[in-house]
Amino acid sequence: MKVILVVEDDIYVGNMIEETLIGEGYTVLRAYSGTEALLVLSEKRPDLILLDLMLPGLGGEEILDSMKGIPVIIVSAKADAGDKVNLLLGGAADYITKPFDTGELLARIAVQLRNEHNKVNSKKLMFDDITLDTDTHAVTVSGNDIKLTRTEYAILKILMGNPKQVVTKSVMLDSISYDTPDCTESSLKMHVSNLRKKLRGATDRDYIEAVWGIGFKMRVGAE
Repeated sequence: MKVILVVEDDIYVGNMIEETLIGEGYTVLRAYSGTEALLVLSEKRPDLILLDLMLPGLGGEEILDSMKGIPVIIVSAKADAGDKVNLLLGGAADYITKPFDTGELLARIAVQLRNEHNKVNSKKLMFDDITLDTDTHAVTVSGNDIKLTRTEYAILKILMGNPKQVVTKSVMLDSISYDTPDCTESSLKMHVSNLRKKLRGATDRDYIEAVWGIGFKMRVGAE
């Protein structure tokens, strides 16, 4: 079931969107301000975000950069073409102007989720000299095949899919739970440790680093 984060301070509009999405079988997360949206994203990784621009505190434009790697559809009353162009160039996947037709919104969501599915399932992820083939699940380091368990593969995939970000433990467990329901918070550290050893064994370099108390990330300039 796909998870959509609705960032909207207008309770009436937000409730209407939530009811529409639930009716289509989506799971909905809510945030009523930019700050609250960032808090939700520190714990959860939705499949798509619907982002209003005029929010209390941090505005939509200010937090858009923190949503990289997740398709974002701007839902705003701002209709200026310049605003749309700047936001689309700045990372937004799509832009729909209020008031909107719910059928059109659902269609735009379906397109973005389909594009994201095709992107994730058809491309190779690359980081430094690691290549991960999402079609065959093959992983190579400097051309050497690395045999990973199902859980290790899922962990590496989420880390390589977000190479510049710290992936929190809760987000990682959430993201890999479908593929690896046996992985728990208590066993996650062991799985990551085993993965690091296997990658290090190919080139004697460490590709993953632990961020104390938060989670894990790919090590830029692996040594």
